[in-house]
Amino acid sequence: MRKVAPDLDVRVWPGQMGNVGDIEYCAAWLPPPGVLKSLPNLRVIMSLGAGADAILGDPTLPANIPIIRVNDPDLTGRMTEYIVLHVLMHHRQQRRIDANQRNRIWDSFPTHAAKDLSVGIMGMGVMGADSAVRLRDIGFRVAGWSRSRKEIPGIGSFAGDAEFDAFLARTDILVSLLPATPDTDGIINRAAIRKLSRKGPFGAPVVINAGRGRQQVADDILAALDAGELHAATLDVFMPEPLPPDSPLWTHPRVTVTPHCAADSDPETICAYVAANIRRHQRGAKLENLVDRARGY
Repeated sequence: MRKVAPDLDVRVWPGQMGNVGDIEYCAAWLPPPGVLKSLPNLRVIMSLGAGADAILGDPTLPANIPIIRVNDPDLTGRMTEYIVLHVLMHHRQQRRIDANQRNRIWDSFPTHAAKDLSVGIMGMGVMGADSAVRLRDIGFRVAGWSRSRKEIPGIGSFAGDAEFDAFLARTDILVSLLPATPDTDGIINRAAIRKLSRKGPFGAPVVINAGRGRQQVADDILAALDAGELHAATLDVFMPEPLPPDSPLWTHPRVTVTPHCAADSDPETICAYVAANIRRHQRGAKLENLVDRARGY
């Protein structure tokens, strides 16, 4: 922050706070309870990530102070890269190729075209929409599911609880980019997995979760894999994090584990975004990406 905005008086919790009455803006991720409440003249809270759950989870969060979340092209691009990478990894059966190389097996197995796979994205915000467009352009059949209907050329749209089952039934690869809210907790469970398409080239669906760990029921994913109800899974988020060393997800042959790195935040990019919002607020302009506390994002 001091590099990006040398004109600002930047203070660091806990050892460099000075007079807390001077502090008007706070940029944070998982602030300990009571820290934000201790700032009597706080005007804006800024999450250091694309989600707001790390801020909203503070039981002492002061009311009526606007919360801003990050929405930056760099963050969106990184997430899209991750989603496209892992959809393609499963589509092109890269894990099978890796195993064959380790075992020195020359196996020219049949492959399929992108148009033979239906990808369904849960969560059609900025990141979900960008991922959907890139996958569509590669040739996959793409649809999105969200709280409200989204109109994007060439991409199917499903909205609300009433259309959730129909969305699952047409989906061979399920991608979750949902925000973390009570409504999305545990949404990737065995009942949902059983509703996914079995008509794709693998005979069973694939799950990719880069949203939040609380959205997946890990035991259900493992049971579905072992029962043949799920072909494979890529998981970037977990509950808890870090993923404990004794978790069976680490060693399951059909699970790819990544350490919550799908859309890693670049410090300089995030700080520039925070500084820009501070200056916007100082001149009386409208804040960008304001969190709706009732919705949780």
